[in-house]
Amino acid sequence: MSKPNIVFLMCDDRRFDTVRALGNSAINTPHTDWLVRHGATFTHAFNPGGTSGAVCMPSRAMMHTGRTLFHIQGRGEEIPLDHATVGETLRAAGYATHGVGKWHNGTESFNRSFSSGSEILFDGMADHWNVPLFHYDPSGRYDHVLPFIADPFTTNKTVDRLGDHMYAGRHSSEIIGDAGVRFLQEHPKETPYMLYMAFLAPHDPRTMPKKYLDMYDPSEIELPPNFLGGHPFENGDLNGRDEMLARLPRRPDEIRRHIAEYYAMITHVDAQFGRVIEAVRARGDLDNTIFVHCADHGLAVGQHGLLGKQNIYEHSTRVPMIIAGPGLPSDARTDSMVYNCDMFPTLCELTQTPIPHSVQGRSMVPALHGAKTREKLFLAYLDLQRGVRTEKWKLIEYFIDRRHSTTQLFDIANDPWETQNLAADPACAKTLQSLQADLVTLGKEWDDPLLETYNVPSTK
Repeated sequence: MSKPNIVFLMCDDRRFDTVRALGNSAINTPHTDWLVRHGATFTHAFNPGGTSGAVCMPSRAMMHTGRTLFHIQGRGEEIPLDHATVGETLRAAGYATHGVGKWHNGTESFNRSFSSGSEILFDGMADHWNVPLFHYDPSGRYDHVLPFIADPFTTNKTVDRLGDHMYAGRHSSEIIGDAGVRFLQEHPKETPYMLYMAFLAPHDPRTMPKKYLDMYDPSEIELPPNFLGGHPFENGDLNGRDEMLARLPRRPDEIRRHIAEYYAMITHVDAQFGRVIEAVRARGDLDNTIFVHCADHGLAVGQHGLLGKQNIYEHSTRVPMIIAGPGLPSDARTDSMVYNCDMFPTLCELTQTPIPHSVQGRSMVPALHGAKTREKLFLAYLDLQRGVRTEKWKLIEYFIDRRHSTTQLFDIANDPWETQNLAADPACAKTLQSLQADLVTLGKEWDDPLLETYNVPSTK
């Protein structure tokens, strides 16, 4: 049997709990549900955080290189030559690798990762109806790539930005879907392929065709149990761009509208998944194709009084992660805790491709057979927030001006919405001290510059 093909369906800002088949009856996701039924879902998959307010940059750098947060270069805006990418590794193993959509990690790394590409977005944010896209350039120059322009990066206002071409009036999800389907229709049968499709949705500005918005009545949307009018204390990033997208204090009607639009965008991008799955079926490749679906990070959308992903609560660090394909279990769930950087070695193992020495992630394949890959996770955001996540507990420490300011301790097994802070509970003192020690140990293992020489003070 030939090497399995790979179709990678990536979303921007999609939270772990936005899949109907995984328990959210308020959202319509029939094609993601198909992936769930035909594959294995990692219900506790995490992006460990970010070294940039644009969390997608470090997250994608980790996923594409298999490296951990403080072992990527800077904020992840460029991937160094000595950090192998999953695309170039599979390309060297005989795959035709084709990249479509958002690439937030430099032009050089795109061209060594992909042997071809189409409809490429190198700058981070764009109006979904006026997307500045680039044709694949074999030289890798992409002369017209522009830096961020202030309005769309710091506000919800969008402005035109130059690219090789633009599709005025056509939605980004459909453009990217078209490009993926076109590749599948034209690619010769003889060569195995990795099709990487990075959708911009459901990132704001949350706009979509009207028929998808009409599926969701904001008045029928239930607010999450951890909805708040504002975050209860200073977390270091309460005035960032994402947090300005709704008024303070947060109003229930406005948050319901944001959630309805968020769900509508997800349903729209889910429809593109369906088109891609059908194109694979039409090629006769369905029985020899690995489908991967994940996201770069989640989003608060009103939880804890926050709008964005610049925090390390569950809603912002946990992501959907589904793998379906030949030899993999169907309709399976594993709660083994994994990172997004674990996808690289997993795909290597599934395709019998040697794992490069620069990769630090761990294959998730053992978790498909009941193994626990990690007992503790390390989480970090800028130099402001640090955390440890176990199956039962979640510790978050806050640092304002590099000084320890606030501690949160959640019994995550019994309080999944992170509403009851137990840091001051005497019954939890030993647990708190143990997790604080773990935080320092893990920080040093990850070469975290904030924790290498810093001991988190006990809050007895």
